[in-house]
Amino acid sequence: MKTISLLILLFIVTACETYSKQEIGSFDTEIQAYMKSHNMQLNRSESGLYFKFLKNGIGENIKLTDSVSISYKGILLNGNVVDIQRKPITMLAKDLISGWKETLVQAKKGSEIQMILPPQLAYGDNKLSQIPENSILFFELKVWEIK
Repeated sequence: MKTISLLILLFIVTACETYSKQEIGSFDTEIQAYMKSHNMQLNRSESGLYFKFLKNGIGENIKLTDSVSISYKGILLNGNVVDIQRKPITMLAKDLISGWKETLVQAKKGSEIQMILPPQLAYGDNKLSQIPENSILFFELKVWEIK
């Protein structure tokens, strides 16, 4: 059931709300504290996405017009698992949440990635069954196939 919920959520357009610089700064501070407490070192993009390629993969980078087969685990910063997909599922890259799209266009088949998405790159102010509104999410993701 969790998988079906996340699949539906992945197709939802991201945040309905525009965040202030202060709110974005607050999310960034929370992410940095989380990384420090978990001894993590991820790169930060201009958008506020934090990511690290654990494995680079091979071949061409994913394009937004591609279908991608991925497995993943999504976790709230408090440690609650919101979804886990151990067997690869296939989705259109263009239909994914913004943080995933931003990361996946840098990924190749076989890439393994850690990401921390602030709300503006995830589900924003939408309250979902397992994900409270304005949640910061940590994902571990593996790209299995690109079509």
